[in-house]
Amino acid sequence: MGNVLVTGATGGIGTALVAALIEAGHRVTAVGRDVGRLDVRGVEADLAEPGTLAAAVGALEDAGDLEDLQALVYCAGISPIEAVADAGPETWRRTMAVNVASAAELVRLTLPALRRSRGHVIFVNASPGMTGVPRWSAFVASKAALRELADSLREEEAAHGIRVTTVYPAATATDLLAEVRTTFGRPYDPESCIQPRTLAAMIVWALSAPADAYACELSVLPSPR
Repeated sequence: MGNVLVTGATGGIGTALVAALIEAGHRVTAVGRDVGRLDVRGVEADLAEPGTLAAAVGALEDAGDLEDLQALVYCAGISPIEAVADAGPETWRRTMAVNVASAAELVRLTLPALRRSRGHVIFVNASPGMTGVPRWSAFVASKAALRELADSLREEEAAHGIRVTTVYPAATATDLLAEVRTTFGRPYDPESCIQPRTLAAMIVWALSAPADAYACELSVLPSPR
């Protein structure tokens, strides 16, 4: 198995994904803040500042950590809850930076390695079909942009054999979802949600697709209770 580069590895989904990838025999390299507390190779980077990612990826290249890069899984994200009337430029800048711009920049920086391996890029997006949520404008807009980024990248890199998958998970039992539900005044029952380890297993499944086909979009819903 080759190396998989993961962002958001210290969050609920990302932490479960790292464990699932290792269990499946992959090696994992993490990019982001606080990666030192993970038992994997990693490099510190602030995804709110896409311009800093070149140095982080350069450090990985110097260490030889991109020589056998097989996949990039971008599952980092932030979720501010503010109405358009209240959200200032910094909210929009930071949300777009973490949720979209750093995803694009990390792909750009790792494309040479991914082209060599005919690798796979996976973007973890938001609930399938989510549009126009009041007080969630920056988040929803960033996820729409991430979808378009994935679709464009898929067309651009097909000639290089790169697969591009967008994963659309519905409610997943994470601390972030608990915060969001609380802010919206909605109940949060983790037992009725997708478990992070389950979503991680489905991402690993997407990475293991045979040579002749793959899932370009994967919507994941909680099973009926």
